[in-house]
Amino acid sequence: MAIVRRSSRTTALAVVASAGALALVVGCGGSDDSVTGGGKKDGKTVITMGMFGVMGIKETGLIEQYEKENPGVDIQAEVAGDEQTYYTALQTKLAAGNGLKDIQGIEIGRAKEITDTQADKFADFSDVTGTDHFLPWKQSQITTADGKVLGLGTDIGPMAVCYRKDYFEQAGLPTDREEVGKLWEGDWAKYVEVGNTFKKDFKGDKVAYMDAASGLFNAMVYGQSEQYYNEQGELIYDKNPAVEEAWNLAADAAEDGLTAKLRQFQPGWDPGLANGTFATAVCPAWMLSHISEKAGEANKGKWDVARAPKGANWGGSFLGVVEKSPVKEEAKKLVAWLTAPEQQAHIFKKIGNIPSSQEALESADVKDATSEYFSKAPIGEIFGAAAQEIPDKQVLGRKDGTIKDTFSQGLALIEQGTSRDKAWDTTAERIEKAVG
Repeated sequence: MAIVRRSSRTTALAVVASAGALALVVGCGGSDDSVTGGGKKDGKTVITMGMFGVMGIKETGLIEQYEKENPGVDIQAEVAGDEQTYYTALQTKLAAGNGLKDIQGIEIGRAKEITDTQADKFADFSDVTGTDHFLPWKQSQITTADGKVLGLGTDIGPMAVCYRKDYFEQAGLPTDREEVGKLWEGDWAKYVEVGNTFKKDFKGDKVAYMDAASGLFNAMVYGQSEQYYNEQGELIYDKNPAVEEAWNLAADAAEDGLTAKLRQFQPGWDPGLANGTFATAVCPAWMLSHISEKAGEANKGKWDVARAPKGANWGGSFLGVVEKSPVKEEAKKLVAWLTAPEQQAHIFKKIGNIPSSQEALESADVKDATSEYFSKAPIGEIFGAAAQEIPDKQVLGRKDGTIKDTFSQGLALIEQGTSRDKAWDTTAERIEKAVG
């Protein structure tokens, strides 16, 4: 493989962040032996939804609002917590041609695989009016080479750094979010340098600087236009200098003992938030609601949000409509309404998911928003500005989500004592096996 792994300490290392992990919604209703769960029943149009995570559609009352405004519609929606399990089930149902819901959530890390291999299974949104309000790069991620648009965007995942003010104070570091952001402005390597200062000067019981090396790695990789694949669909993770830089800087952090060895959303991470075992976490906007829930009321006001060193996108999702849905047109109308600027701004106000709609981002509801939990941080301003820094073009690959997870596992090996060279080789073997 072309990348030269460095066992010695690296100096300034690059930037990269975006793709995978995040929030959608899984629908219920109807039987799993049907093509879809919806149809006409008792004089109503039944629309089923299949999603995952915390997309905000079910959680913020939008379903009830739509049903109230459209009394002839009955929406039956379920939420699956784990996207990996959700997507595996979706692939099985797509292959079988049954058990699908009328509307299915698609996570950004799966978008390329869907557009390349399942385009015939999803309805085209290119003829739907009023859907020209998205960020320029968002809809391109779910558009086929011949121009078929397989869904409409929900949220995006611009990056920031969430940090504990009380811990920074105990380490003699600034606590004001503007000053904190300046500590690492423009360079993720500075973020790691601050970690070494934190480790050296922290006064109190042992606290790790960051939750996991994988969070740093993801943030760096997802700031690049090309990540694991090139525009020709070729796998380039082992030739991409940006991936090399991210791997080595994350490995530095792991080898220097700066991490709590707690991969985000894996066992141990939630208790780590509640118990305050780490001082920072690279956080896309959608993660704030999870942190506030799991860290709990006892830690309210201890957390704050600072600008990330560089712009990047980690996460986001889409809603697509199954081509064979018996209520296809009604479902497309619902998706267009759920992803309209007003509804995206509503979801942001309720739970903090950053809109993929440029119009929503520019609204006062988003621009002027603050977070009471995160020390009244101006999250609309911070994440809105970060959204504008995301590269206009992001090349996605069929197995982006799988590769992201595999790199996270590889960095966990380094945190557990494996050398970075051996961990890289193990990771490369796993990637080649997973992508075929």
